[in-house]
Amino acid sequence: MKKLEDFGMKVPEILLPANVDLSKWSVIACDQYTQDLDYWKRAEAAAAGSPSTLNLILPEVYLGAPDKAERIAKIRQTMKEYLAGNTFAEPFNGFIYIERKTAFGRMRKGLVAQIDLETYEWKPFSKANIRATEATIVERIPPRKEIRKGAPLELPHIMLLVNDKDDILVGGSGAVAKKKAPIYSGNLMCNGGSITGWGLSSESELALVTEAVAQIAEKNRAADGSTFLFAVGDGNHSLATAKAVWDEYKAELIAGGAGEAELEACAVRYALVEIVNIYDTGLTFEPIHRVIFNANVPGLINYLAKELDGTVSEVAGAAELEVAVKASWADFGFAYKDGGVQKYVLLKTDIKELAVARLQPKIDEFLKRAAGTGTAPEIDYIHGSEEVLKLGERDNAVGILLPPIAKDSFFETINGRGPLPRKSFSMGEADEKRFYLECRRLFN
Repeated sequence: MKKLEDFGMKVPEILLPANVDLSKWSVIACDQYTQDLDYWKRAEAAAAGSPSTLNLILPEVYLGAPDKAERIAKIRQTMKEYLAGNTFAEPFNGFIYIERKTAFGRMRKGLVAQIDLETYEWKPFSKANIRATEATIVERIPPRKEIRKGAPLELPHIMLLVNDKDDILVGGSGAVAKKKAPIYSGNLMCNGGSITGWGLSSESELALVTEAVAQIAEKNRAADGSTFLFAVGDGNHSLATAKAVWDEYKAELIAGGAGEAELEACAVRYALVEIVNIYDTGLTFEPIHRVIFNANVPGLINYLAKELDGTVSEVAGAAELEVAVKASWADFGFAYKDGGVQKYVLLKTDIKELAVARLQPKIDEFLKRAAGTGTAPEIDYIHGSEEVLKLGERDNAVGILLPPIAKDSFFETINGRGPLPRKSFSMGEADEKRFYLECRRLFN
């Protein structure tokens, strides 16, 4: 009989706030609004006078602050105070099914769970159960390690995607969990919408989760026996940091004589995550578009058409270009000025995998070749087609519209080609990102 541990999962012991207003307690992921100090000041005002996860995290807007060390020390102290006082209720041993209603009228369903970091790997072409979806920038790991290493508590903002067309894991868990009263419910601060959570802790409920995971694993088993069970949707650098901290701590434990049983029981070996079905209708995948400055645009388009085996045609205007790109999974739009004349060009291709996985490497090759010819071209990454098209009206710039993200080919592309290029997609709007709520003991 299969156990959760066979799939790199474990029933978590979750700490939830006791008698605390969620609109003060829960705050958005630390890697959001990294250039918007005003947002975090509004969050401070919203949380004022109440226990809050804002006091347990370091918003990345402060990563370069001169008082960063003092902030981290204060976080550690607050974690200890919350654990020693009456902030938390009795630990909940089980999974939590959640429904998150956003301010954009969408509802995302998820399952808060605990994964074994031994079954996760961010390096390209890994055959691990849990894999990165986008390229990991190793330079981002050390500053995050400063925060996690030695921390008494862990708070999750990591979201894992599961390839579950039949919705037997998250949806199946929800069908059972919602027969009971929720264990928390409330509004979220700063346009975050609302959230409700129901617990799954009985023997039959845990068996249901185990059976669902086993079925999904079997469906996603490759010919070599490996299983691509979960893809990291959000928080890949946080998960990579958790892995790095565990690898270091594991080496210390082994050097101190720890055996396998002690390693398996160590809290640092695990990470809390939210699992979301990639086919959840409340989960929107938005392409991240490109703008290139100071490039030979006709040369770029011809190069891409040749390399991607595509065909090029002009369209009448920005609206027609946007409609054409949005109606495809494999076509790209270009907005630029040529001799003072505004042009809109559609590049049609027969790409079968995620389009960005084929496009970006070819753009990189073109930019590398052009780097030594006069003014070096520069690339930027833009959310939202309207801004891209506006930038394409500037001299010496081309806005490149990318097509929607095809959920059907998401896992297949990563399995075959490795992690996607960075800035490939965004899961929803900034305010829809995960809010901290649940906690778990980490370092004693």
